[in-house]
Amino acid sequence: MGNKKDTRVRRRQRVRKALIIASFVLFPVTFYYLSPILIIQGASEGIIVGSFIAFALMFLFSLVLGRAFCGWVCPAGGMQELCFKLRDKRAKGGRLDWIKYFIWVPWLGAIAAAAIRTGGFNGVDPLYQTYYGISIAGIQSLFVLAIVLLVIFILAMAFGRRAFCHYGCWMAPFVVMGRKAGNVFRWPSLRLAVDEEKCIDCKKCTKVCPMSLEVNAMVKAGQMENSECILCGMCVDNCPKEVISYVFGSKKRAAVSAGGV
Repeated sequence: MGNKKDTRVRRRQRVRKALIIASFVLFPVTFYYLSPILIIQGASEGIIVGSFIAFALMFLFSLVLGRAFCGWVCPAGGMQELCFKLRDKRAKGGRLDWIKYFIWVPWLGAIAAAAIRTGGFNGVDPLYQTYYGISIAGIQSLFVLAIVLLVIFILAMAFGRRAFCHYGCWMAPFVVMGRKAGNVFRWPSLRLAVDEEKCIDCKKCTKVCPMSLEVNAMVKAGQMENSECILCGMCVDNCPKEVISYVFGSKKRAAVSAGGV
């Protein structure tokens, strides 16, 4: 039984890590579809660009999948997890997590202001400013990508695990808001469930969490919902007693059930 579980654990995390690192490798292709600047430029011309569509889809998917995008396919997340090899330090969260919202709100205001000035959106161009769909096709765009990667790297080295996700990511608020909306309307979605009575207090879940969450405390409280949880499954797959599991359902169901996938 144990060998089967270990095999499943290794396979699931191998798949996750392969996906997120592949996403990082493909970042030169997808960069403009996640660009915070290009969406403002497009809005100033009345065009719904690729990043506008991507952010809207992130919000919609998060209604069902929470922050799984961050844990499984985000290119910035892939880079930061590679940085664990160089700097595996727990990042501080709490009130510092609000920094990204102080960036996000004015940015949304800039998009709205640009669209209003131009008279609203009157066209859609998913491949806006790309070269046949590829983002990085010149020295200037490569330089911009390099600056973004440098910022992510510096934050990881200075503040620890996935610091960019905590403090600077302009994408995270979309999926956080989607998750909160899903909870308000009680829509079924991917979640973590816990059977706290099985917990042996080894704290391995806390040690392996890439978002530096106090997972053990969440387990003891019987409450696994956290806006910074990226549903990566590291706590699920590293718990020796299978205390934590994935479930698909409402927040209420997750609070009382540990039967998962």
